Amino acid sequence: MEKSYFTSESVTEGHPDKLADQISDGILDACLESDPNSRVACETLVTTGLCLIAGEITTKSYVDFQKTARGTIQKVGYNNASYGFDYKTCAVVSTIDEQSPDIAQGVNREGAGDQGMMFGYACRETPELMPLPIMLAHKLCEMLAERRKSGEIPYLRPDGKAQVTVEYEGDRPVSIPAVVISTQHDPDVKQNTIREEMIRYVAKTVLPEDMLSSDTAYHINPTGRFVVGGPHGDAGLTGRKIIVDTYGGMAPHGGGAFSGKDPTKVDRSACYMARTVAKTIVAAELADRCQVQLAYAIGIADPVSVRIETFGTGKFPEDVLVRATREVFLLTPKGIAEYLDLRRPIYMPTAAYGHFGRSEELLPWETTRSAKELVGACAP
Repeated sequence: MEKSYFTSESVTEGHPDKLADQISDGILDACLESDPNSRVACETLVTTGLCLIAGEITTKSYVDFQKTARGTIQKVGYNNASYGFDYKTCAVVSTIDEQSPDIAQGVNREGAGDQGMMFGYACRETPELMPLPIMLAHKLCEMLAERRKSGEIPYLRPDGKAQVTVEYEGDRPVSIPAVVISTQHDPDVKQNTIREEMIRYVAKTVLPEDMLSSDTAYHINPTGRFVVGGPHGDAGLTGRKIIVDTYGGMAPHGGGAFSGKDPTKVDRSACYMARTVAKTIVAAELADRCQVQLAYAIGIADPVSVRIETFGTGKFPEDVLVRATREVFLLTPKGIAEYLDLRRPIYMPTAAYGHFGRSEELLPWETTRSAKELVGACAP
């Protein structure tokens, strides 16, 4: 079979862009907690000594932006002034306005909050019905954070990232030829120690043993040093890790970020529904691989188009799947929010380690509860 390679990356919760995402989603959750109808479009920038919160929020809730931001920064692990950024000493500045009335009038009649196209994807490479490279990259980054927080590897600091290359034979993943782990660390630890422990206690505890070999290349802190990191080393901004958030590049992305946006923003909610549809099609054995595109016009409730591609693996023609999808699933912004119960403070956990491929209890859009109904709707 033809061989090919695919690489995906992930980043830790202490990466500056992900820190910004978590602050934005923390503010969103705080708004939704007492006002489920809050309209939120919150952006965060973090850099040396500064956390800047901007955007448009219309809510009946009272949200203490200072407390929410500082609490998130502390939880992630920036609690030491020697890191160049910490929750006690950074300035928190907010510049928030209300949602534009021009946008609001379209949303108020249950239309989409913006135009755009959104994608969902599912495949059989993992039990989660996700592409293998991005799932492995997420697990490496989660393990970095776990080892740091538990104190098992005491020299680790919050910032870090990982990258995994998977070799495929046809559509089947067969090996891992290359792994990259870059982790922020204390200044006095030796690079040889970092290399040995990252391979032993992070990579080899996460990556499938049968996919590793003596030929697997491990690139651990390739520059040789990673002491200056986090917002002190690189400014972070909400929405700059959208490929990490989705499918690691295995599927297209419409370009809209997720974090800090309430469910009327189809950038977020329609991507979640597209994932639900794609995963349901694969879980129902209607296809082995599925990509769904939804497209919306601002102020209009129904999607202007629905496209489903199964890459030659579908049991029914794709127009049949589209018809069945429109019949079974609610695809308006209001319908999506109701079907997935999105007007709740559930978004902070999504802001690190991916918005897809975790438990349905954590991510309600991972549901496949309509699988039987979808199969029935496809029948002649």
